[in-house]
Amino acid sequence: MTGFERIRNQLQHKPVDRIGIYEHFWDDTEETWSKYIPGDQTYSDHFNLDMDISWVVNMTADIHKELEILEETEETYLARDGNGAVLRRHKNHDTTPEHVDFLVKDRAAWEEHIKPLLKPDPERINFKVYRDTRRKLKDQNKFFCWAGTNVFELMHPVCGHEYMLMGMALDPDWVRDMVMTYAEMIVNLQEILFEEEGFPDGIWYYEDMGFKERPFMSPAMYKEIIQPGHKLTINYAKSRKMPVIMHSCGFVVPLLPGMIEAGIDCLQVLEVKAGMDLLKIHREFGHDISLMGGIDVRTLYTNDRNEIRRELESKIPFVKESYGYILHSDHSIPPTVNYDSYRFFLEEGLRLGRY
Repeated sequence: MTGFERIRNQLQHKPVDRIGIYEHFWDDTEETWSKYIPGDQTYSDHFNLDMDISWVVNMTADIHKELEILEETEETYLARDGNGAVLRRHKNHDTTPEHVDFLVKDRAAWEEHIKPLLKPDPERINFKVYRDTRRKLKDQNKFFCWAGTNVFELMHPVCGHEYMLMGMALDPDWVRDMVMTYAEMIVNLQEILFEEEGFPDGIWYYEDMGFKERPFMSPAMYKEIIQPGHKLTINYAKSRKMPVIMHSCGFVVPLLPGMIEAGIDCLQVLEVKAGMDLLKIHREFGHDISLMGGIDVRTLYTNDRNEIRRELESKIPFVKESYGYILHSDHSIPPTVNYDSYRFFLEEGLRLGRY
C-alpha cells in the first residue's frame, strides 16, 4: 500500500498492510542529525514516513509588525510580537517561551487591538509552499495535511492562559467571541487557499488543551465555549470530505467525548508523562477515533534498545487491532535521542505493526 492509502484507511479503521508512521522532530534534533540526512531530503523523505504536513497560514493579529526586541542576553531575548504579547525566548534551544506580559487582558483590549486586525487576507497565506508540498506528496503517494492551530491555541498567544481561563469563567461571552472570530477566519482562509490550489487529503489542528493530569477546562466549559469553534472548523472539513487529526499535548481524556462529538477523526499525541494511557484510551475510545502517538519518548532518551523494544511490545500489538493506530512518539524527538535509536524505534515499531 502507499502512504496515502495507508493513512486514509487508518483514519476510517479500514484494513491496511501495516500501521502508518509519522513523527515530529525538534529543530535542535534536525541540526544534530544533519550529518546523517542529505541536504535535499526532508525527514519525511529520509525515514519514508507515510504522511506530512504543511503549515502555511499566519494567524498573528498584526502580520506586518516586526518583532520588537525589548531586552537581550547571551541566552535569551525578550520581545513584543504582532499579538501584543511580550515573551522571553531562548536563543540556543527549543522551548516554550516564558509569558511575561500581554496587551490583551480583557474584552475591551481584544475589541480595540486584536479583533479589527483578524481579516481573512490572502497575504496571510504562503500559497507557494502549500502548492509545492501538495504536489511533492502527491507524486510520492503520501498523505498530505494542511496544518495549523485551532481556536484554543490561537487565543492564548494573544492574552495568555491565565487571562483566557479567567475570561472563560468570568466573561464567557468575550471568550466565545474570540473562539468564533478565529474559527470563522480559519475556514475563510482555508476556502481562499483551497479554491486557488486544491484540497489537501486531510486537516491537522494543533490544540494543546491539557497539562499534567488535568485539562485546562472542565468538559462542560469545553462544550459551552470551545466546542462551537471546533464544530465550525471540523464541519467545514467534513463537508469537503477531509478527515481531521487533532493534536493536543497534556491530559485531555475528560474532553475526549466532546472532541469526538465535534467530529475529530484522530487524536494525536497522547502524552504519557501528562497521564495519557494509550491502551486505556484505545479500549475506551478506539472504536470512535484513530490514535497517533502514546509511545513514551522518555524510553527513547535512554537510547537503550531493550527499553525501546519493551515499550513498543507493550502497546503496538494491542492498539493495532482495529487498524486505527499510527506510530508516533508521545511528543516529538529531541536531540538527546540518537539517530540509530530512532531508526531502531521505527524498524521495531513496523515489525510489530504488520498485519
